Amino acid sequence: MTSLPDAEALLEALVAQMRPDITPDTALVGIHTGGAWLAERLHEALGIRQPLGTIDVAFYRDDYGERALQPQLRRSAIPFDMEGAPVILVDDVLFTGRTTRAALNELFDYGRPARVDLAVLVDRGERELPIAPRYCALTLPEPIGPGTRLQLEQADDGSLSLRLIDV
Repeated sequence: MTSLPDAEALLEALVAQMRPDITPDTALVGIHTGGAWLAERLHEALGIRQPLGTIDVAFYRDDYGERALQPQLRRSAIPFDMEGAPVILVDDVLFTGRTTRAALNELFDYGRPARVDLAVLVDRGERELPIAPRYCALTLPEPIGPGTRLQLEQADDGSLSLRLIDV
């Protein structure tokens, strides 16, 4: 990948995709960390009435023992009634699908939503699980490779950008 797309432009595209499906009952839940930043911006841009929810899926991942724990785990907060709610789960980058699977497991601990849709800024492909987003601003045309991570970053002013990191 020679150049990274503009995350702010991708956010605008995601808002445009989602807007026709937003109802007064729609709730957003962002996955920490990049998905939570993205969900905050989407929540405001789409004028969603339900309070914003956030989740940290660290303990729900099937590879929990293989991954190093982050020094500071964040609390999940679902400040609305999950039972029967139309929920849009928000993440920054969809890769293997493991984070999404973990997020679904955690969401159902809070109740049974009417439906759960997935919104992502970037789908990098290379899935390990049969998970696909309903809303996606950009699907990468070719794989980045397993040794590289695509990460959403937030500046002090709240602006978003994408960065490649060798892992």
